[in-house]
Amino acid sequence: MRNPISVLKSLEENANIPAYRYERLYRNLYNPEFYLLAYKNIATSQGSMTAGADGMTLDDMSMARINRIIASLKDHSYQPNPARRTYIAKKNSNKKRPLGIPSTDDKLVQEIIRMLLEAIYEPTFSNHSHGFRPNRSCHTALEDIGARFKGVKWVVEGDIEACFDSFDHHVLIELLRKRIKDEQFISLMWKFLKAGYMEQWTYHRTYSGTPQGSGMSPILANIYLSELDKFLERYTAEFNTPEQRRSDSKEYGRACYQYQKAKHTLAKERTTETIAAFKKAQKQLLNTPQHPVFETGYKRLQYCRYADDFVVGVVGSKADAERVKADIKTFLADQLKLTLSETKTMVTHPGDLIRFLGYDFTVSRNKHASRSRKGALQRFHYGKVRFYVPHEKWFKKLVEYKALKIYTDDNGSEKWKSIHRGILINRTDVEIVSKYNSEIRGLYNFYRMAVNVSVLNKFYFIMQGSMVRTFACKYKTSFKEIMRRYASDDVFRVQYEGKTGMKICEFYHDGFTMQKAGTDLVTDTLPQYRKYDKPNSLASRLRGGICEMCGTKTDEIHMHHVKSLKRLTGKNEFEACMLDMRRRSLALCGACYENLKSISSK
Repeated sequence: MRNPISVLKSLEENANIPAYRYERLYRNLYNPEFYLLAYKNIATSQGSMTAGADGMTLDDMSMARINRIIASLKDHSYQPNPARRTYIAKKNSNKKRPLGIPSTDDKLVQEIIRMLLEAIYEPTFSNHSHGFRPNRSCHTALEDIGARFKGVKWVVEGDIEACFDSFDHHVLIELLRKRIKDEQFISLMWKFLKAGYMEQWTYHRTYSGTPQGSGMSPILANIYLSELDKFLERYTAEFNTPEQRRSDSKEYGRACYQYQKAKHTLAKERTTETIAAFKKAQKQLLNTPQHPVFETGYKRLQYCRYADDFVVGVVGSKADAERVKADIKTFLADQLKLTLSETKTMVTHPGDLIRFLGYDFTVSRNKHASRSRKGALQRFHYGKVRFYVPHEKWFKKLVEYKALKIYTDDNGSEKWKSIHRGILINRTDVEIVSKYNSEIRGLYNFYRMAVNVSVLNKFYFIMQGSMVRTFACKYKTSFKEIMRRYASDDVFRVQYEGKTGMKICEFYHDGFTMQKAGTDLVTDTLPQYRKYDKPNSLASRLRGGICEMCGTKTDEIHMHHVKSLKRLTGKNEFEACMLDMRRRSLALCGACYENLKSISSK
């Protein structure tokens, strides 16, 4: 069988040839090596041990199980199970978001489909699309806005109503048929789209939308919405005027003339009057807009999308921006069968705060001048994009973590007070400090591109107080006593025993400074085409045929999986072996696996 990584790279080579159509994709589903790569990708996800509607999990993975799936695909008897419907709470809302949990066998097949589709379509996606893509994230989208939205006059905030639930199946299949000439593969896609879901033991059919919660849903969403990217690329080419640069206003030209005249006069004769005239002309120049406020000869369009959220920056009139909004609405309705929300899709002046991907951004109107390296006064800030941390984001985090208590004093003023978190009291000292550190660093890493990121010091102050009070409650002592025990040089430290002896864990104290680039630490974590058959990999252990409990050589290995090592107590030899190896999986022969099941059932 061909190496799946070689197959995927081969598919990528033809992706940028528009006329090329892919044939015989379906046969890749007969390759057991693809399932081993998919198995490796799925096993690293947090939901790998979540059961679907059939009650099965990743536990008891074996080559026999993979071969059964391949056999059903070969004779076309394979039928995806309905997804198990559950609901998760939406942030900042009382509503809940529906989530479908596929069966594990379906996850394997969907992961292979995701890899195949990603190899075909990923190289063709727009550079202005950032959602659910390798090496892209919210931060790359924000960097894109910061680089290209400078000086825009209006911003169209796009919002598509129930986007992922509204994808038309026929439109999606036709989009796939443009690049894929394999009806067996297309038929399998139809099966997944029409698989339905189970809720309260009742089967529901699906008539639109992509399988929510499935591994291939993100790539299908990007394939669907890439049509919007292509439309806006064509629209931008027609909207933009031929002029390569914006013209200067007459007022700015006169101000430049007066400035140069005053500068020339000052060079000849340096007196109180000439200095005052020069400063006046300089101030007038700095306060005069360089370009006409109502410019008609120069128009530009900028665009950025993350999943179903998008913004369009317009250099032009408000009427131009309204027309752009109307044309996008028409395209979505006519071509993609999607509805643009009238209430949430707004044309906003860039001087106002615009919410996008959890940030507020604005195009600065700050005319403050600073000196360049050559000593000349320049307006460095005017027209540039500035990102801000919204107040309610870090405030609601404090409420979510239950680290904050709000009360009213005798004068009617609102007061904030940090409180202990009872849910953490039974954890070890290092676990408590690590928990607070991860929450603080997580918020900072996300908002570190904001110019006002220093406001997180308020968040930090409450979290620090909450942590100390949690320790005080745990040891039934006072706030001051805890600080005396653990804090020195204004740094809170706890000791813990590591593999090589005693170590120290410090509470976060590195501050909050703005960083222009936000992509080096925070990117979307999507499975990549990495080597999957290393000596200790899941694939090698599954194929190796060596039982890790009794050492027996066998042709049929059963892979045992657990959700987390933290839940293991070592009460039996199997758990003790997993704890000793520091692995959440165990390769077992048939006899050992049956023995494990009999022990677990007791």
